[in-house]
Amino acid sequence: MNTNNTGGLHVHLKQVAPIYLDAQFQCATGELIVLVGPSGSGKSTILRCIAGLTMPKKGLVRFNETAWLDTDLGIHCPPQKRSVGMVFQHYALFPHLSALDNITVVLGEASRTRREQRARELLAFVNLQGLESRHPSELSGGQQQRVALARSLARDPDVLLLDEPFSAVDQITRRKLQLELARLRQQLKMPIVLVTHDLDEACILADRMCVLHHGRSLQAGPPAKVMSRPDSDLVARLVGLTNLFAGEVIDHKSAPQITLLRWANHTLECRHRPDIRPGQTVSWIIPPQQVILHRRGRPSRGERENPVDGVIRDLVVLGGDVSITMSVNDNPDLPLSLTLSSHVAHRNHLAVGEHITVSLLAHGVHLMPEQT
Repeated sequence: MNTNNTGGLHVHLKQVAPIYLDAQFQCATGELIVLVGPSGSGKSTILRCIAGLTMPKKGLVRFNETAWLDTDLGIHCPPQKRSVGMVFQHYALFPHLSALDNITVVLGEASRTRREQRARELLAFVNLQGLESRHPSELSGGQQQRVALARSLARDPDVLLLDEPFSAVDQITRRKLQLELARLRQQLKMPIVLVTHDLDEACILADRMCVLHHGRSLQAGPPAKVMSRPDSDLVARLVGLTNLFAGEVIDHKSAPQITLLRWANHTLECRHRPDIRPGQTVSWIIPPQQVILHRRGRPSRGERENPVDGVIRDLVVLGGDVSITMSVNDNPDLPLSLTLSSHVAHRNHLAVGEHITVSLLAHGVHLMPEQT
């Protein structure tokens, strides 16, 4: 399999069975990429292929210029020959060993003194100094996760793989561990591949996100781009985006540079997409933050941009924000979501059953040609 010669981790895996794979991504040194997708999308299998624990039918796994796997050339390095550190979902610590010994056990080639010294350094690195003698049963879930991370770093790996490392802890601990990983990764100059089901976690931690579905990589890029500019309606659904609709491109305007979209008896101005021919049916999204409420009795110039009327069907207070779902043209089959601050909702006396007008900001409308 061909791939470019830039540094970092390169992964390209293909097989039909027993688990379908058609996944490709890269992760540069010092970068953290997150693999997201529903259960059964192949995320953990991909990590196991990188680590050498699973052999795909066809594939390439390369770090810098060293191929760990190249089925075209007959290369298949066993796991112990790959410079990979891996943290499993449930940590896989030895219950009969102390935190210190869980790390020294993987440093079998050095002297006992040197192994203990290195283990203590790593426990200090993950802020567990003073807990060296405790067994896993005497540690919290977050502390066990840190021991597992320290152990994965014991042999100075070139690549770090994290398989849902925060899934077994409570939400408060999870947040602390996310902050800890964000801090540690600044010192870990290596590619890091993280598997998670938590999209918020992915957006917080990732430099890039790779969306997987049934073993296939659909899109990879910065989280902000994937979440606002998905390549397809399938990607939009997989990352939980609302305001996903179908429409028809009717024209392009060069001055100003806009594309016109027919949707629900409206003609919407959209970000310019001259690559989509007029008459083509497309899926499209707009983030709730790009849906702007018209203030009653105080119109503004921006409210002339794609005005849409509807009735509020749902209103939920979420801390200092309010999540609203309106039915466009009073049609319950056209739910449009927007998010407001609570004081704006209160000032405008918003309630279920109230009619409102909003603007769909043109630069926030993202068009996606229908997939075959």
